[in-house]
Amino acid sequence: MRRYVHHQLSAVIEAVGAACVSAPVAFVLGGVPDVHVALWAVVVLTVLTLVFGALACTRVAWLGGERRDFETAVPLADPDRVLPAPCESLRRSLDVGFPVLLAASGVIGALLWGSPAGLWPLVFVPDRLANAAFGTYWERRHGVVLWLGNVPEQPLAKNQWLYSSVRQPGL
Repeated sequence: MRRYVHHQLSAVIEAVGAACVSAPVAFVLGGVPDVHVALWAVVVLTVLTLVFGALACTRVAWLGGERRDFETAVPLADPDRVLPAPCESLRRSLDVGFPVLLAASGVIGALLWGSPAGLWPLVFVPDRLANAAFGTYWERRHGVVLWLGNVPEQPLAKNQWLYSSVRQPGL
C-alpha cells in the first residue's frame, strides 16, 4: 500500500531527476537553448500547474479530477495490520523504471527534435504536483489519510482507494 500524496510527490521527484539527467546530455549534444525558450518553458509549466490544479479539484473524472475517487474511498478494516511504517510508504512509491524511461526518452527526443526536448520529463510535474496539493488539502479537510493499494480482506479492485485515521497505528 502506498499513501496517495507520497505516490504523487515521488513521481514529481522522479520526473525532475530524469530531467536533471536528460537535459544536460541533450544540451551537450544539441547546444543550450535560447533564454526565450527557457522563459517560455517556465511560463508554460506555471500555466499547466494552475490548469491541472483547477482540474484536480473537479468531480469530473475524465477531466483529471480525483475528487470523486477520494469520496468513494472505503475505510480500512484493520489499519494496524495493513498499513506500512511511515517511511515505508514513501519508499514503496519510488520506482526505478519511470525515471529511466523519462530520461531515455528525453535524450532520444533531443536527438530527434532538438535540445529543448531534453526537458520533456518536466511535463509530468504540474499534474502530479497539483494532485499532491489537492490530496493533502482533501486529507486535512476530512481528517483522514488516503491510501492506494490492495487489502486481501477487502477485495474491491486491484488498486482501491482506502482511508485511515490520521493517527498512525501503534502510536
